[in-house]
Amino acid sequence: RDNLLFLQGWFHKFPQYRSTDLFIAGESYAGHYIPQLAKLMIGINKKEKLFNLKGIALGNPVLDFATDLNSRAEYFWSHGLISDSTYKMFTSACNYSRYVSEYYRDSVSSICSIVMNQVSTETSRFVDKYDVTLDVCVSTVFSQSKFTSPKQVSERIDVCIEDETVNYLNRKDVRRALHARLIGVRRWEVCSNILDYEFLNIEIPTFNIVGSLVKAGIPVLVYSGDQDSVIPLTGSRTLVHRVAKELGLNTTVPYRVWFAGKQVGGWTQVYGNILSFATIRGASHEAPFSQPERSLMLFKSFLEGKHLPEIF
Repeated sequence: RDNLLFLQGWFHKFPQYRSTDLFIAGESYAGHYIPQLAKLMIGINKKEKLFNLKGIALGNPVLDFATDLNSRAEYFWSHGLISDSTYKMFTSACNYSRYVSEYYRDSVSSICSIVMNQVSTETSRFVDKYDVTLDVCVSTVFSQSKFTSPKQVSERIDVCIEDETVNYLNRKDVRRALHARLIGVRRWEVCSNILDYEFLNIEIPTFNIVGSLVKAGIPVLVYSGDQDSVIPLTGSRTLVHRVAKELGLNTTVPYRVWFAGKQVGGWTQVYGNILSFATIRGASHEAPFSQPERSLMLFKSFLEGKHLPEIF
């Protein structure tokens, strides 16, 4: 609702942009707030044609609490991060959705505590759960901002870029140049407790809202960085297929590879030429961080309303 109020005010102040194509995209918890925002925008359009909404894109999104979170166990196991016995415990004794539900209610059971301790031990804090193939930033793991190890930095990706970016944005000259004032906080952070989220809202499914948007004629793209174990591609793919089935959408582009930079960029499937699923090969939870070129190809195709390239 806050986002809607902002957009209403903005388009009333700048009416010349009303006819411009509008797309909304986001990742992770955006699987909740973007579909909800789009639904509210459609409601406003019934009274006043204010938003020329042309599509939404959701990356590694939380769409269904149980499906998304519980797909983590199979992902861990299939990528060799946990043992067979731990996988069995993680899918029977205490699955991840149960643990998160108990955690947010401050009532973690002893069995869930045992299972999660074992999962944490085997997956290791030295593996980035948002990209299981990426080296971690040692300074983040040990919370020592001045300690770095060149051996931990890959040739293609600076795994400490988040730490370096935060330090850069907290420089007084940078804040001054950006006209960014610190109000009520001492330091700019990537994530903070300033915003008071109702954590249990994560249990409310939003894939049904995605379905209502598709039914209303809004194109939807769900994409997954395939190295993300936090919201794995398997859960997202299952949910997109469920939405398509519930709406009676036939497959218009069979599951196939797509290309970027003369390499396989990932895999894609399209339903009814309005609902799409795609993976980005080698990408993390926040895909552009680890695969910028492939993410750009996906983004451009999304904006242009085109299928992802089938050839080089």
